[in-house]
Amino acid sequence: MSKTLVVVVPDADILAATVASRLVTKIVDAQAERGFASVVLTGGRIAGKVLHTIKELPAAAAIDWARVDLWWGDERFLPAGDPDRNETQARAALLDALPLDPARVHAMPASDGPDGDDASAAAARYARELATGGAEVPPFDVLMLGVGEDGHVASLFPEHPVLNETGTTAATFNSPKPPPTRVTLTMPTIQTADEVWLVAAGPDKTDAVGRALNGDKLLPAAHATGTTKTYWLLDRAAAANVAKA
Repeated sequence: MSKTLVVVVPDADILAATVASRLVTKIVDAQAERGFASVVLTGGRIAGKVLHTIKELPAAAAIDWARVDLWWGDERFLPAGDPDRNETQARAALLDALPLDPARVHAMPASDGPDGDDASAAAARYARELATGGAEVPPFDVLMLGVGEDGHVASLFPEHPVLNETGTTAATFNSPKPPPTRVTLTMPTIQTADEVWLVAAGPDKTDAVGRALNGDKLLPAAHATGTTKTYWLLDRAAAANVAKA
């Protein structure tokens, strides 16, 4: 059963530094244990801060970046290089500065990719990429998620049909947040990760974080759990309605 841990720090900058330090340590430990690490990235303001902070951390030099697999939890189904794509933002914040193995950077398909504007086909393509190692999904050491103001994670929104998807990936149509079409990991896939980290900062996240941690199962965030540990990494404003804050 997954152990849930809540970490609360004073503000968003300290939160980004905390998450960045934890991620570097987790990657180093995974590489020491089995030679490589596998991380699922997320998008959003705080995720960008985390990646930018890693660039400044001396401890990040201990990582063999050529032996890190990078995946994404979801993606806005837009053309490659669009500034609103999570991949584009991650590359600008950190990835383009790292000696990564391009074959191990698993970006979700773009709307001008091989499947054109067929988001369902793009999601199926990503599912096939996840399965290239022989298992349905690879072993994720860390799967990071931002938490939306409505309690959504990845592109899994409250009361949206995509929540019922049981495959490894899905296309999200008619998203309540723009753009309306996205590609996402499903909740069952999220729940395969060794550790799930839910990261949230700011007063606009207070209600969703409090409700999810208090067990409101209407919120997708309440269902996002790792197989061994689930971390809620919060600044004080986001944690205002959390009993442990």
